[in-house]
Amino acid sequence: MVLAVSLALPAYAQEAAWKELHAQTLTLYRQGRYSEAAKVAEEALKVAENTFGPQHPAVATSLNDLAELYRIQGKYVAAEPLYKRALAINDKTLGNEHPNVAGGLSNLAELYRAQGKYAAAELLHKRALAIGEKALGPDDPRVAIILNNLAALYRLQGNYAAAEPLYKRALAIMEKALGPDHPHVARFLNNLAELYRAQGKYAAAELLHKRALAIREKALRPAHPDIAQSLNNLAAVYRIQGKYVAAEPLYKRALAINEKALGKEHPDVAAGLNNLADLYRAQGKYAAAEPLYKQALAIWEKSLGPDHPNVATVLENMADYYKKIGRKDGAKEFEERAKGIRSRSQ
Repeated sequence: MVLAVSLALPAYAQEAAWKELHAQTLTLYRQGRYSEAAKVAEEALKVAENTFGPQHPAVATSLNDLAELYRIQGKYVAAEPLYKRALAINDKTLGNEHPNVAGGLSNLAELYRAQGKYAAAELLHKRALAIGEKALGPDDPRVAIILNNLAALYRLQGNYAAAEPLYKRALAIMEKALGPDHPHVARFLNNLAELYRAQGKYAAAELLHKRALAIREKALRPAHPDIAQSLNNLAAVYRIQGKYVAAEPLYKRALAINEKALGKEHPDVAAGLNNLADLYRAQGKYAAAEPLYKQALAIWEKSLGPDHPNVATVLENMADYYKKIGRKDGAKEFEERAKGIRSRSQ
């Protein structure tokens, strides 16, 4: 009804309608209500195309909004053409050194990172960073976001020396721009903490994760996926140190939040299942671990494809589990399949 009415309005009223829909999209996104936000973003895109024409920057904004929401929900195939179309519009209408182009490049790079296409992601992030620093200056929060995304890519590749200064610079920019208790700052704290966890600096990681969780629980609604992220990552710090009793309720709470907020077929839900299964495997609770691994594998294969690195990860975990219960043939099968995925993704 809202869409049908808006299309019948004069141009100035249609423009106001688009702005309102765009604002609603952002509000729902910040609340973690991604499915609802996507529906509003789809409507906003139709209004933008009807009001401004197919090559207007407002259309690029709506395309990018919708692509981001699809990416967050694990709908990568649907997201990619929207990102590319938005990027092409901004490149043509605003010029190839505009901040919006930098943002579009970084967003597309994040999609490629989620898909395990690390080389393609790195090229786009570096191009985005160069544009952003030139157009906005080195201390702009939008530059901090690009720095953070590039650092995350390096961390995933095990290049910790390259990641750490980027994370720290990004965090400093955000704290100065937004204050120490802003939810965006929590995201940057979380990412630096994950780097420390990967390096075995568990005390430093725990402190940062607790600070991020406290910020998020104060600023966000209880069922927000960002809270689930902090819970999951803090639980991982405890699990690695053998603090299983402390880890389990955090993992379970995070899983419940993501299932409610994102749906039971989302890649983040698979990650939570895999994490909880790892906890049970570490405790020797093999009967509890196996169905969780299988569920995680099925979700990741469906949402990310059979050759994604996440699929290799859960296969490796299942191989280790099968070894521990004496099923060597099954373990060998999982190991060989995981090796094949790793070799194809290099």
